Amino acid sequence: MKILVACEYSGRVRDSFRARGHDAISCDLLPSEAPGPHYQGDVRDLLVDQKFDLMICHPPCTHLAVSGARHFARKVASGEQQEALAFVQMLLDAPVPRIALENPVSIISSRIRKPDQIIQPWMFGHGETKATCLWLKGLPNLTPTNIVDGREAKVHRMPPGPNRWKDRSRTYQGVADAMAAQWGFDEAVSLSA
Repeated sequence: MKILVACEYSGRVRDSFRARGHDAISCDLLPSEAPGPHYQGDVRDLLVDQKFDLMICHPPCTHLAVSGARHFARKVASGEQQEALAFVQMLLDAPVPRIALENPVSIISSRIRKPDQIIQPWMFGHGETKATCLWLKGLPNLTPTNIVDGREAKVHRMPPGPNRWKDRSRTYQGVADAMAAQWGFDEAVSLSA
């Protein structure tokens, strides 16, 4: 399959699909942290002239996550929140038959639609909590692969610093591997039909 991993600089999801033989490319405004096919630029550039079988999207949550609700009035007044929601809607409406969009608990749920699923890292081999919502098109819910003990809020408790936002936004490897294993086959379409 031809797969686009939008708004991913870490390369984790891209590389999980590539390890299973798929033609996967990541795309972000930032350079990739890991070597591999990566388009540094706006995802809209790729959606104009290329066809993809699957797109996994990780749009920035800065103006959307309810964890930042105390700043919403300013974000609404500046137009940042509406711009972020329009970007999410564009990704969900992209001409790709299978789409997964992930974000933390956010206003996407009330302004666009409720998520299809909420997952946690501890469902995929990481003893941590970080509620992650999935909005799906043409895909089944992810099935937990390795439920482990431990419910540490490690991401939530990261100390302030210049790279905190980057460290908080990386996809857990167990989740990336589950996406590739469960959504990287044609059976994924028949299961969701």
